[in-house]
Amino acid sequence: MRNDQTAARAGAKQLNLMQVEVPAIHPVDLHIGQQIRIRRIQSNVSQTDLAKGIGVSFQQVQKYENGKNRVSASMLYEVASYLKMPVATFFEGLPEPGTGDLSLVAANVDERIAYISTAEGRQLIGSILQLPPRVRSRLLSLVSALVAILSGNEPP
Repeated sequence: MRNDQTAARAGAKQLNLMQVEVPAIHPVDLHIGQQIRIRRIQSNVSQTDLAKGIGVSFQQVQKYENGKNRVSASMLYEVASYLKMPVATFFEGLPEPGTGDLSLVAANVDERIAYISTAEGRQLIGSILQLPPRVRSRLLSLVSALVAILSGNEPP
């Protein structure tokens, strides 16, 4: 009988542990992380190189980029210094404090970041950048027309 009670208590403890809520990622932390990823990729810097440059592990850089770990002000300064850009760059796209819905900000950037982070996305962007500006503009018009047709709308 004693083993049954011990097993029941252990099961109850396990159940309580599973009910612990994981705090949601604050939209600003997610936005800052996404901006770090965008700027790092634009600068053609790997997570490993950035990590070495700012004195953390590449896993820590991953956590910063996905918003799981908040970036302190001093660390954000280090990231900006390593990537040679102003700290304010990481706040671009955020509404002024108290003036907007933050949940929409992170959602808009997330899908683009995910694609840019893939090998296909980087290859596409690299190839497009090799085209003359006029051809890039026409390619954009073509892609926009395709999207409109495929979504059932009239092309612009």
